[in-house]
Amino acid sequence: MNIPTHFNLRHFQTGDEASLVENANNIKIFNNVRDVFPHPYTHDDATWWIEMNKQSENPATCFAIDVVGDAIGAVGIILGSDIYRVSAEIGYWLGENYWGKGIASEALKLMVDYTFKNFAEVQRIWAGVFHYNKASMRVLEKAEFHFEGIQKKSAIKNGHLLDVYMYVKYRD
Repeated sequence: MNIPTHFNLRHFQTGDEASLVENANNIKIFNNVRDVFPHPYTHDDATWWIEMNKQSENPATCFAIDVVGDAIGAVGIILGSDIYRVSAEIGYWLGENYWGKGIASEALKLMVDYTFKNFAEVQRIWAGVFHYNKASMRVLEKAEFHFEGIQKKSAIKNGHLLDVYMYVKYRD
C-alpha cells in the first residue's frame, strides 16, 4: 500500500469521524496514551472529540494531522497553570498505517513552533513516554526534544506500574 507522507495540521471538523475511528481504534495506540483516550474508539467518541475541539478557545491547542483530507492523528498541548504556566505538555498519536514515515516528528516540530509563537509565556514544552515505547522516544528525538530524566514508577497503564521517560524542548 502506498501511503502519502505529505500532511498538514488543521482544526478538527465535522466529517472527520470515520477517519478518526479508523485510525484511533487501535489497541497499540491505546497502550501508549492516557486512559482518557477511549478504547474501543467509537463514532460517538469521535463526534465528542470534534465538538469539544470546535468549542476550544483561541488560539487552539489541538490539531488534526491531515493526510489527503483525512484526520489520521492528532497533536496538541496542555498548558500549565499557576506556577507552571511557563510549561506545556505536548501529546500526539498517529494511525498505525502512517508510523515510521516521519510524520509524527514533523507534526511535533510544527506544534512546537506554533506553541512558542502563540503562547508567549510558554518557555518549556515537555512530553512523557512510557519506558517501553522506544518508537515514541525516537519521534521526540527527531523533533529535537532532549531526554531530561526518568520518573520512576510514576504512571499506571493496563494495571502495570511504569517508569516515564521525560523529554523537553525549550524556547530558544
